[in-house]
Amino acid sequence: MKTLKHLTRLTCLLLFVGFTSCSNDDNGPTPPPEEENNIVEAAQATSELSTLVAALQKADESANNDLITALSGEGPFTVFAPTNEAFDDLLAQLDGFDSLDDFSSQQLQDLLAVILTYHVVADAAFSTDLSDGMSLTTLQGSSLEVVIDGDVFIQDATDVPAQVVDADIEVSNGVVHIIDKVLLPQAILDELADIILMPITDLAIGNENLENLVAALTAANGDLPTVLRGDGPFTVLAPTDEAFETFLDGAALEDVPVDVLTNVLLNHVISGEVTSEDLTGLGSGYTSTMATGAGDQMVSLFFDTSDGVTFNGVSNVVTADVKAINGIVHVVDAVIDIPNIVDHAIANPGLSSLVGALTDGGNTTFTDLLSNEEELFTVFAPGNDAFSAFTNPNSNDINAILANHVVMGAAAFRSDLTNTYYTTEAEFATDENLSLYVNIDDGVTLNGTSSVVMADIVASNGVIHTVDAVIDLPTVVTFATADPTFSTLVQALTELTPGTDFVSVLSAQDGNGSDPFTVFAPTNDAFAALTSIPEEAALTPILQHHVVAGANVRSGDLSDGATATTLEGDMITINLPGTGDNIADITDGAGNMGIGIDYVDVQAINGVIHVVDTVLIPDTMN
Repeated sequence: MKTLKHLTRLTCLLLFVGFTSCSNDDNGPTPPPEEENNIVEAAQATSELSTLVAALQKADESANNDLITALSGEGPFTVFAPTNEAFDDLLAQLDGFDSLDDFSSQQLQDLLAVILTYHVVADAAFSTDLSDGMSLTTLQGSSLEVVIDGDVFIQDATDVPAQVVDADIEVSNGVVHIIDKVLLPQAILDELADIILMPITDLAIGNENLENLVAALTAANGDLPTVLRGDGPFTVLAPTDEAFETFLDGAALEDVPVDVLTNVLLNHVISGEVTSEDLTGLGSGYTSTMATGAGDQMVSLFFDTSDGVTFNGVSNVVTADVKAINGIVHVVDAVIDIPNIVDHAIANPGLSSLVGALTDGGNTTFTDLLSNEEELFTVFAPGNDAFSAFTNPNSNDINAILANHVVMGAAAFRSDLTNTYYTTEAEFATDENLSLYVNIDDGVTLNGTSSVVMADIVASNGVIHTVDAVIDLPTVVTFATADPTFSTLVQALTELTPGTDFVSVLSAQDGNGSDPFTVFAPTNDAFAALTSIPEEAALTPILQHHVVAGANVRSGDLSDGATATTLEGDMITINLPGTGDNIADITDGAGNMGIGIDYVDVQAINGVIHVVDTVLIPDTMN
């Protein structure tokens, strides 16, 4: 308890109304004759008023008070009786008070008596006697105002009235109205100013350095002040007036579109109570704000406590842990705008190597692209350790490698990912975008070499997933190895045909071999449909019959009746449209028809894969 400077004056108010004495008369007031069903007995018999009874008993532990005796007297009295829940709400507002036991000194017990007598009027006022705007003088000395607006409300010195939830409980010495809030007079508000916790909105209104924040809340969505008076709990990062002036840069609040201003303000609100100690214990990481980002997901917020507490690399906590009844406030020195992909990358020191690579030599290609608010992006962002471990074994262009981590046109969140192929911004021969294979069988892996370590960092224009390895440009071998659909094909190309180094042949790129390749890749089910997998001598030409060398033939290049010569030497024929669910049909070298192409255009840096449902057989007679 920080201050009780007016306690003596407040306690002696009770002397004026006859509830207590400032003398040392041991005899005290003479108790009235015992009656049945008086105010105290009615309260004792009502379970939802048990805390009120306990409060009267706690106040009477002070030698100055005898409230139970007084309220058992002749009266008549009107008592506005707070429920147990109302007392719980009051204790939640008092910093450092968990129960009535915390009213542990005579001074605090006398203060509790002042609060309780504010609920008593020296007359019997039934609901039919009450009218809108009526003033009721309490035994504490201050007045209450009656507000009738459909229901009956009792207005105290706070902004929130109490509602009468059960009226006209007639007792032998008056009437009781049950209310949903403990009433507080102005004298108590002044006395407890240092420990009464206010709702976040009211706390901001009372802070002269947060006037611009209050103005912004008013100018934005009209529900925001009400939301921040709600139950919460919330953590609010409250920008100072100077922070708002910098953010507006000479503009007026009304110049900012309401939806934009609302979302920016919500980017300072975290659901739940997060103290500075919580943040420091975590060190750094992400939380979510109540702002809306890509895919209608909550925007991510990066915090770093290595030097104070910083949010998104732009806003520092200048005053921490200001308690409110419905949460906690941290005052910050900058407005935190909704971050885009680039903002998030720059804010996180764990992605500094990525940022350095993206901007090397003043390159703005990626920062311009990923700052575009008109597009959606999914970025798989390698951490610093991933860059340190990457040796670029194929000497691929670093810009092409970086582009291979960017999927444009969609914000693919963790819950959206399936075992499938996405198209990245990296290109084959400057006109066809490379594919990226995502597998979610065990976590999330990319092209079989890189795993997601942190998913769903939400930005205004997309989502970031951090990964543990740089994703090099894929060859057709990369996809065959990464996609479990081709595990039998990989076995056939390696351990079942040791006499031919298919991996080296199909890994050639940049014209250093027979690349580019068009591969018609049979699935595991296609191999399973064979009576048996042939021995190496027969299997080798079969595998070669699935590869066309020297051409990157995509689905858009196919035409009905088109033919192509395979590495084995025989031709295959393409027919469009395909039968049934087939995208296209193939006739193999042995004349087998109706072989279905099920999936097309898995684009690698050295060729393209089309998935087929049957193993192609060459002409064994030539």
